[in-house]
Amino acid sequence: MRLDDLRPSDNVEDRRGEDYGGGGFGIGPGMVFRGGGLGLVAVLLISLFFGVDPSQLLNGGPVSEPQARHQTGPRADDADYMFARRIIGSAEDVWSPLLRQQGVSFRPATFTAYDYATPTGCGTGQSSAGPFYCPSDEHIYLDLAFFNELSRRFGAPGEFARAYVIAHEYGHHVQTLTGVMDRGGVNSMGPRGPEEGADSRSVRTELQADCYAGVWAYHANQQFSILQSGDVEGAIKAASAVGDDTLQKESQGYIVPDSFTHGTSAQRVRWFERGLKDGRMDACDTFSAARP
Repeated sequence: MRLDDLRPSDNVEDRRGEDYGGGGFGIGPGMVFRGGGLGLVAVLLISLFFGVDPSQLLNGGPVSEPQARHQTGPRADDADYMFARRIIGSAEDVWSPLLRQQGVSFRPATFTAYDYATPTGCGTGQSSAGPFYCPSDEHIYLDLAFFNELSRRFGAPGEFARAYVIAHEYGHHVQTLTGVMDRGGVNSMGPRGPEEGADSRSVRTELQADCYAGVWAYHANQQFSILQSGDVEGAIKAASAVGDDTLQKESQGYIVPDSFTHGTSAQRVRWFERGLKDGRMDACDTFSAARP
């Protein structure tokens, strides 16, 4: 992946090294959540994805104020931090004009890097749950150690696979700006709790964020020539690795479509590729599609 022309964002908050102590919970890659608690959808996904005990997630308490910084000066993950800032900066440069064309006022999300646990506008984030976007404070939260997990556990190495994960979360921010979240996003509630299932609004919301990641990639490549040989394949591996069917098969040996929250591996790849094809936002209308 070619990064030379990507501008590092200044809309960042570096909490690395801060000790918040206490318990808490996080949210899986691509998830969004509302309010101060953790919905059943999130609990199921996290427990499937990372082998976390659901009872610990449901009982997680608020974190304390930061006590101290464990480390000052240069860190081993400084290069990853700068990489993430560049991807966020390119997302700002891509989405600002695209949303203006749609008559939508753009405001940037804040990228927050942290270690282990951190307070958020949506509750307490924990690194074991992966990167997430919080619509309440419009922050994208990421423990940079996730990049190693993406490569080691999920078999999706390379910078563009990492960029896809960040671009997916920025896609959720675009949904906030366009009003998708206000109309009922991932945690829209039905009579039996958070909406889930193979044809749920949750799945369609997540697949749209995948498509928006493809839209970002198309325009970032047009503007900055970021793509190199093998990059798209890396992002496809990442999208495929976090499909509901793949995660359930790995964790429990069988698939339960009624509990899907993000879509299958094939769906996630298909919608990412759809956005990447020609960079059109209107190609990402997962909600009007006959099938997600």
